[in-house]
Amino acid sequence: MKTVHIVNGPNLNLLGMRQPEIYGRDTLEDVRIACEQLGQLLGLKVELFQSNHEGVIIDQIHAARHSAAGIIINPGAFTHTSIAIHDALNTFDGPVIEVHISNIHKRESFRHHSYVSLRADGVIAGLGVEGYQLAVRRLASLLS
Repeated sequence: MKTVHIVNGPNLNLLGMRQPEIYGRDTLEDVRIACEQLGQLLGLKVELFQSNHEGVIIDQIHAARHSAAGIIINPGAFTHTSIAIHDALNTFDGPVIEVHISNIHKRESFRHHSYVSLRADGVIAGLGVEGYQLAVRRLASLLS
């Protein structure tokens, strides 16, 4: 069974509590459960990770080089600032899907640019937490 890592950046630990009018009421635990269940149906093992620290996220991406067939990443605010996460993703040989719960293109102008998109094989934005499940489906397709 191939493994997919779902990597989440800063403030996503507060999903369901922080700005529910933008991010909804589902928690990161809800996302984990839904993606693990879907992954099982699609023959994938899904592992979810979250950190508020850029270096820890980079370490997780480096670890994925040896343990994951694909990465789904919601880098949160690091999307718009982190060349280091972009560079770490470039060390990973498998497919990468970038996910954003909100539509970053309908928000403040500083959110319109993504360093991660330069590496991502696909981007899902504005579809709520359902975007994670769509990303799992897409990785299953790419990895089959």
